[in-house]
Amino acid sequence: MSEKIIEVNNLAISFKTQYGILKAVRGVSFDLYKGETLAIVGESGSGKSVTSRAIIGLLAGNAIYESGSIMYAGRDLMRIPEELFHEIRGSKISMIFQDPMSSLNPIIPVGKQIAEALIFKMGMTKEMAKRKAIELMEQVGITEAEKRYKQYPFQFSGGMRQRIVISIALANNAEVLICDEPTTALDVTIQGQILELIGRLKVERNLSVIFITHDLGVVANVANRIAVMYAGKIVEIGKAEEIFYNPKHPYTWALLSSMPNLATSKHLDAIFGTPPNMIYPPKGDAFAPRNKYALAIDFEEEPPFFKVSDTHYAATWLLHPDAPKVEVPASVRRLQANRGNILK
Repeated sequence: MSEKIIEVNNLAISFKTQYGILKAVRGVSFDLYKGETLAIVGESGSGKSVTSRAIIGLLAGNAIYESGSIMYAGRDLMRIPEELFHEIRGSKISMIFQDPMSSLNPIIPVGKQIAEALIFKMGMTKEMAKRKAIELMEQVGITEAEKRYKQYPFQFSGGMRQRIVISIALANNAEVLICDEPTTALDVTIQGQILELIGRLKVERNLSVIFITHDLGVVANVANRIAVMYAGKIVEIGKAEEIFYNPKHPYTWALLSSMPNLATSKHLDAIFGTPPNMIYPPKGDAFAPRNKYALAIDFEEEPPFFKVSDTHYAATWLLHPDAPKVEVPASVRRLQANRGNILK
């Protein structure tokens, strides 16, 4: 394994709300390695976006840092002053979001927005920044970049706007790129183009990428490793092929069963129930009320991580040596039988 770029250790983050303290992230730990793509997957409210925003220091004002650390370049990002974080954010660690219009100023030409990032972070002159901005636009696949430099965000399609946002994120030679649902608002064809672009730039720049999504299918051919989150915790983590073809947690089974693919039968399996209210975290395994494979202990005691392989861990009591054997859902078995149709 290559060198670690980011180490997240036992991170816990809550939020003050009018209804009480919401436990958004509850003891999350993972490493990000040089040149890899780590996908963090889970339903809305699972804590994946809060985790990513903590890494780049963009938590809301009502956030409460409970415990843990985020180590980068020998520093704990949870404990450094904002002035130092300001130097890291955008220069070393960059982020692209789901809606590019929320990241772009509608009344400033897109080229100027890229150039401003170069002037502010890299100290370039206006002329140097303009040349570099046009070069970046060309690198992300925008044709006639010199002409389009002067155009405004509304003159670009959703996919083209996302390419502009990517060029801004990479303007300062960042080594970590966080992608928070970057393709959700795009149609399938454009999704594929953006994923291909991110993958190409990752290789060309030797980037380390954290890819946040609710859809396992999106990261099937993008991620090197996948962390599955539920109710503020990672419940399973492993290499992409381990998560797709040897999943162990019932929640991972449920996500895979609800994912359209070439092996899909006449209907998709829905995940029963709703996620828990994290103002009142449930006792035991948070997924137990929605888990048809739940054991009695799931409602009383939270499962630890069980080792499946040196790279694969899952937090489910079904992996305990004394647990009854259960059959993997038929939909997951179909995925295993059609390996070539998922990961290529």
